[in-house]
Amino acid sequence: MNLDIISQLVQILKDAPDLGAIEVRRGLFGFWSTVRVSKAGHPAAGNASQVIVGHPAPPALAGPAAGFAPAPAPAAAPAPQLLEIKSPMVGTFYKSPEPGAEAYIKVGSRVAAGQVVCIIEAMKIMNEIESEVQGTVREVCVENAQPVEFGQVLFRVDPNG
Repeated sequence: MNLDIISQLVQILKDAPDLGAIEVRRGLFGFWSTVRVSKAGHPAAGNASQVIVGHPAPPALAGPAAGFAPAPAPAAAPAPQLLEIKSPMVGTFYKSPEPGAEAYIKVGSRVAAGQVVCIIEAMKIMNEIESEVQGTVREVCVENAQPVEFGQVLFRVDPNG
C-alpha cells in the first residue's frame, strides 16, 4: 500500500468523526484486499455496523490511487437480531466430524450453548468449535473445507427462533 492511499484513509477518518477505525489488509500476492470500517466507540469485534468488503487489489501499473473507490454497500446485511458464531482461529472449516457424515448443524437446526457446531483444522489438529449462543441457525456463512480467518462469521443464529 502506498502513502497516497494511506493519507486518503487518514483524511477520511478526520472528516468523519463517527468512524473509529479503518483496517486494510492485502491478501496473498496482493490479489485481494479487505477494507474494514468501524464506528467510533464500538469495538471492532461484534460491531453490527461493521462493513467488510473484498475487492481485487489495484494493478501494479495503475496510478497511486487507482482502484481505490468507496466500497459498495453490502447486498444483504444480516438482520440486527441475529447473533453470529465466529471463528476463534485461523484454519480450515469442516461442517461434519468426518467426510460423508451428517453436518453438525445446518440452516433450520436448533443450537444450544456449548453444542459443537463445526470443526476447524489448524496445524493438523481438529478443534471442535462450540456455540456460545442458543437459537435457530438462519445462515451458514462458510462452505465445507473452506479456509477461515480469526473472527470470520461462520453461522448466524436467531435467538428468538
